[in-house]
Amino acid sequence: MRRVSIALLSLALLGTAVACGAEQRAAPTSVAQVPLKPPAVSKGSWVHVTVVDGDRGHRVPGAFVRIGRHARLTDRKGIARVHIKRRAALVVRVRRRGYAPAAQRFQFRNHPLRTVRIYQPALQWTMYGVGPTRTQSQPNIRLRPPFRVVWSRGMAGLLEFPAVVSNGVAFVANSWGSVRAVSMRDGALVWRHDIRHGKMASSPAVWRDEVLIHGMDGTVWVLDRRNGRLLWHKWIGAPIESSPVVKAGVDYFGTWNGTVYALDLRTHRVRWRYASGAKITSSAATAGRTIYIGNYAGRLLALATRTGRLRFAGGVNGRIYGKPAVARGRVFVPSSDGNSLTAFSRSGAKLWTINTGAYVYSSPAVWAGRVYFGSYNGVLYCVLPRSGRILWKHSSGGSISGAPIVVDGIVYFGNFRHRIYGLDARSGRSRFQFPDGDYVPVSGNGGRLLLHGYSRLYAVEPRRR
Repeated sequence: MRRVSIALLSLALLGTAVACGAEQRAAPTSVAQVPLKPPAVSKGSWVHVTVVDGDRGHRVPGAFVRIGRHARLTDRKGIARVHIKRRAALVVRVRRRGYAPAAQRFQFRNHPLRTVRIYQPALQWTMYGVGPTRTQSQPNIRLRPPFRVVWSRGMAGLLEFPAVVSNGVAFVANSWGSVRAVSMRDGALVWRHDIRHGKMASSPAVWRDEVLIHGMDGTVWVLDRRNGRLLWHKWIGAPIESSPVVKAGVDYFGTWNGTVYALDLRTHRVRWRYASGAKITSSAATAGRTIYIGNYAGRLLALATRTGRLRFAGGVNGRIYGKPAVARGRVFVPSSDGNSLTAFSRSGAKLWTINTGAYVYSSPAVWAGRVYFGSYNGVLYCVLPRSGRILWKHSSGGSISGAPIVVDGIVYFGNFRHRIYGLDARSGRSRFQFPDGDYVPVSGNGGRLLLHGYSRLYAVEPRRR
């Protein structure tokens, strides 16, 4: 038995030796067939781009971030980790549905972490009346009282018309011709442009990278929205009290000499003009291929946007100082010394008139099947657009001159008691009061509202409960 075990052990050792020898003989052939490669060396580096909603301050997931040929989507925290060939000055491009595309150049050499702010066009307030139809209602902003004041800033002059807001900056002109850009974040002055011997009685408007200003000196001024530098200007020759309304790159407005102008903002040339025969202070509203504007002869003019051809002229019972509003197939027109609000069809038929017994300078607001306007009798009216039937009235105890504004179901207005009021737009119940105001009370963006005092701006946001 012992001899058998020794024999088996000898055979096992012999087999191992033979296998090792075979492996040693095969090794050179294996190396020759599979050449060795040097370890891979990682080139370039990673940078982190955080995408933030510029109005509301929260991070944006699912945004497409591109740097050169490299692109990534932001994660749930709004961060995109992008690999780049080398750290240098590079352009970061960001796209996300519902937001305007953004492009910004960053130096990544020593700063691999960067933030890009993007903005929703639906939450901006780029012209007086909110949009071209001038309904004075902002359906997309969701901000309601109670509010807290985040910052305030003096504007060194009367604010008869409200600021416009775009991409985190408010643009406002005071009565003596000082145009200012103010950060919505902290109220810091971004830039200031004073028009010599200027006087303003209208709101600016933002179009692309330009800020449009209509002057009582008879000039249209166009400024660079980034720094306030004068880009170009056009002398019209008569005072302009109309606030700009821009559609397809054309600015429509009226002047004190009774002429309506269509100014092409690309060519800087007047496309057409229409002589109405009476002074115009009203701003224009546009809907479809028609602009609507009133004059001191008490005529609502409907003009073709392309040619200026008169479609119809409807009469009211006095001067038209404020702007018309277009909604629900109707045009709502205030008359100052006619003491009234009149509704027309889009084809020019007069539908109804409400007489308040006092001046109606206030331009109307339209929201959720209701029309709102104020009067010098101190009353804010809520009426049905189809019939003109009064749903409710609210007496404020002071003359109402400026237009009401509707945001998130609250209708705001100011009066000559220097206060701003906010009412439930459906019921008329009081929801808000503020101790500084006069004319058009509110504008803003998706993160904050701007309250307009006599000569001071206040940024407010909802108070946390």
